[in-house]
Amino acid sequence: MEKVTIPSLSRRSFIRTSALAGGGILIGFNLFQSCKPKVAPATDISQLNYNDFNAFIKIADNGMVTIFSPNPEIGQGVKTAMPMLIAEELDVAWKNVQVSQGALDTKNYTRQVAGGSQSIRQGWEPLRQTGATARQMLINAAAVKWGVDPAQCKTNEGIITNTNGDSLGYGEVVKEAAMLEIPENIELKDPKNFKIIGKEVPNVDVDKIITGQSLYGIDYKEEGMVYASVLRPPAFGKKIKDFDTDAAKKVSGVLAVHKFGDKIAVLAKDTWSAMQGKKALKVTWAVDTKLENTEDHDKILLNLLNGKDFETMRADGDVKKAFTNADTIIERVYESPFLPHNCMEPMNFFADVTDDHIRLVGPIQTPAGTARRVAELLDRAPEDVSVDMTRMGGGFGRRLYGDFALEAAEISNIAKKPIKLVYSREDDMSAGIYRPAIKYKISAAIKDGKLTGYHLKEAAINSNMYGLIPNFFPAGAIENYQVDVAKYDSNITIGAWRAPYTNFLAFAEQSFFDELAEEMKVDRVQLRLDLLQKVKGTTDERIEYSPERLETVIKTAVAKSNWGKTPAGTYQGFSAYYCHNTHVAEVADVVLENNKPVVKKVVCVVDCGIVVNPLGARNQVEGGVIDGIGHAMYGDLTFADGKPEHKNFDTYRLIRMNEAPIVETHFIESDMAPTGLGEPTLPPAGAAVANAIKAATGLRLMSQPFIKQLENKEVLL
Repeated sequence: MEKVTIPSLSRRSFIRTSALAGGGILIGFNLFQSCKPKVAPATDISQLNYNDFNAFIKIADNGMVTIFSPNPEIGQGVKTAMPMLIAEELDVAWKNVQVSQGALDTKNYTRQVAGGSQSIRQGWEPLRQTGATARQMLINAAAVKWGVDPAQCKTNEGIITNTNGDSLGYGEVVKEAAMLEIPENIELKDPKNFKIIGKEVPNVDVDKIITGQSLYGIDYKEEGMVYASVLRPPAFGKKIKDFDTDAAKKVSGVLAVHKFGDKIAVLAKDTWSAMQGKKALKVTWAVDTKLENTEDHDKILLNLLNGKDFETMRADGDVKKAFTNADTIIERVYESPFLPHNCMEPMNFFADVTDDHIRLVGPIQTPAGTARRVAELLDRAPEDVSVDMTRMGGGFGRRLYGDFALEAAEISNIAKKPIKLVYSREDDMSAGIYRPAIKYKISAAIKDGKLTGYHLKEAAINSNMYGLIPNFFPAGAIENYQVDVAKYDSNITIGAWRAPYTNFLAFAEQSFFDELAEEMKVDRVQLRLDLLQKVKGTTDERIEYSPERLETVIKTAVAKSNWGKTPAGTYQGFSAYYCHNTHVAEVADVVLENNKPVVKKVVCVVDCGIVVNPLGARNQVEGGVIDGIGHAMYGDLTFADGKPEHKNFDTYRLIRMNEAPIVETHFIESDMAPTGLGEPTLPPAGAAVANAIKAATGLRLMSQPFIKQLENKEVLL
């Protein structure tokens, strides 16, 4: 059944520190209000006297509060949502809160990572405890001033009152409060008393984003820094044999050229000069390892699927016997290509390596891990490295891997200068870390009209167990159930891509369940519901999903989508999936326009527990659905002789604005702790669309991108 692990709040989280002293920054100026007459100027908080309350909170003498968001902001909204958790329990008015990005601080913060849709889930109780503990300390300080029992005091939006009618603002007692002992056994609010959590709060950076102010890593600059562009091997499996830098050094603006490993860095006064200098480099490349082709991968993965070199991840019952005794066996193979991340903001990082310190600034999902790797690379003590995080223009897993930060640090160390490394789009796509190519073979045994056996096999490039989750649905629902994995080791770098493990598996399995329903001549939704009944009450602790919660999102999606009752010419596809601790069901509406399927609408029902910020949550849901549809329909990265064949958006197809469907979002009301939201709506989207296209055209899509299979059918040209 579903497991939720919440880290406890350590006392050291409240260690007072002067490292955060020095004022704050104003975030949240309203662009549209600025157009109105007689608008009061925004508070200049740089002039306020702030007191460090703990690593998360600073309170000024006028009651203004700065809350530091510890985790990297990648567009998932944590820079808004995480401070909301603190502000709720601190009991301050959100209008009096300023938000600032916290720097890497391994002493006072835990899990400063953006990945796995875990930031809010992991921070739910610790961050609320942070706010509640600070609130109690403020109450205790006021009680001392008044000479009353703290139990006689209460707070409301930054004001403390007692039963005698006295009142004090937080700013009036913050100095005294910061000197008090940290209280134990703090009681958190009942969700029914929330004032901020559950309310729609605009992104704290929205005004800076839409007015083009400096927020992102690519915006960051310092006096005296130089820009770097790096030439890397043009294909996986090549290395430098010989090179000539003379022409590059003659390019106007180029300052220096440095080789490091099998890469060459060009330093210049601006990015244009650095990139032009890189183009002028003359390099002879030697083949170091096998240069692979997409066609090779296709054959290799098929051979793996049909071979015997598998690792069994889960085996229930006797799958072999179930298939031997079956009346009918259904077997299908589903396949997906490599995919790049294609963040809107290409990889970049600032590094200043000196004898005394290594200072890093930029967009990174794993600041602590990156700082550690830089220290190891340069043979320095970990405490020599600091990381300041900027907002990220997309990540989707790519910025989990700090390779670009390591490059920046190594170049700065060689050049003895502060440098800003900037990737071009071509650099980003050709030197990336990709979602691996995967094939799934799914087999089912049917006996006397019932599903008696299920066997799922995965063959993946490089990553064993990368795409296979053995304890998600339908684990536990089928008596004879087995999952196996095999991998092929390649020199092509792979890694996490939005909704790792499930982004393609959900399409394969949920498409397969529709095929099963057709073969068994049963309702496709009811087939899933019937299987879930078998999991209810299970004592199998390996099962990670909740059958009850999955059943609820399925039934709600059926009701909200008008399932089976749409007008003639509208075809529907259904999909339901659990991942990142969240249960999702989606229904896609497809129509035929000029004999081509067009996705018009997706109804998405989500059970993610308590929704902290509905406005931000809807953005995540809609973005995940559209991203899932776009990549299922169009995403494709192929290789020829180890070289990516798509280097920019002129050849790499993304979903376009006029192709994005309406996404209608429904959240299941809940008083349970929040779960992941940045990724769970992506995996079911491809299957919902594929199942709708099957209903519209009769064509069963077995591989991604769908466009290839669709364009091969004359009826759809």
